[in-house]
Parts: sequence; C-alpha cells; structure tokens
Amino acid sequence: MARIYVSTVIDAPIERVWNKVRNFNGLPSWHPVITDSMIEEGARGDVVGCVRNFGLEGGGRIREQLVSLSDREYSCTYTILESPMPLTDYVATLRLYRVTEGNRTFCEWWAEFECQTDDLPKLREQVGRKTFAAGLEALARLV
Repeated sequence: MARIYVSTVIDAPIERVWNKVRNFNGLPSWHPVITDSMIEEGARGDVVGCVRNFGLEGGGRIREQLVSLSDREYSCTYTILESPMPLTDYVATLRLYRVTEGNRTFCEWWAEFECQTDDLPKLREQVGRKTFAAGLEALARLV
C-alpha cells in the first residue's frame, strides 16, 4: 500500500481554515486545479455518504465519497470512486490542528492507496505535490 503525506502550518485561526475545507463541495473555491464540483443526487456537501463529482484543470473528472466529517476533530475522510489515475482503494484524510502559539493551524493531508510500483513516482507528483501541497498553499493564501 502506498502512502502520500503533506503538512503545513497556515497563519490563520483553525475556525477560518475549517470554514473553507469543511464543505465537501467547496474545492473550486480554494483549490487551484479544481474547475467545478457538484454533489450528486442533490445531497448537501456536509452529509457523510455524499458523492462529489469534480473537474480537473486540463481535463478529467473524479468522483469521491465523503466517509467521515468531524467538526470536533476538524477532519474529513473520503474515498475515490472513479478517477483517471491508475490507483485503487484510495482513502484520504484532511485534518486540522490548532496551533496555540500565534493562533495558527497545522494542516495535514494524506492518502493511502494501491497502485503498480511503476506508477508510484507519477502519483506522488500528482497527488502529493499538485493536489495536496498545491491545495494547502492556495488555502494558506486565501485565509
């Protein structure tokens, strides 16, 4: 099983950061490579089990299902249902922690999945740098 992990500290209070990431359908408002997003079947973006269907800059679509959402732990976990990426059994978590000194937020985003060994370097670039790191950098600039 492959694992990709990215973390950073954002110079903003946890409530402000969580307000942006909590809505499972809110990716286009803060992530630079997400062009559009919709929650299927008219569900809300904060209901466990909802499915988001979103477009990627440069083409392609991904469908993901919200597995857990915790306002108490400032975390959400989701799984990929359909993707153009060569992977399976993908589960990711985005979690925030309060940094009391300076009223900042520690953010970590990780995923575990199965893939062919030859595909892992490209997936580390695509998921780790272009998705997780780029998303957290954009989030830090926004909040």
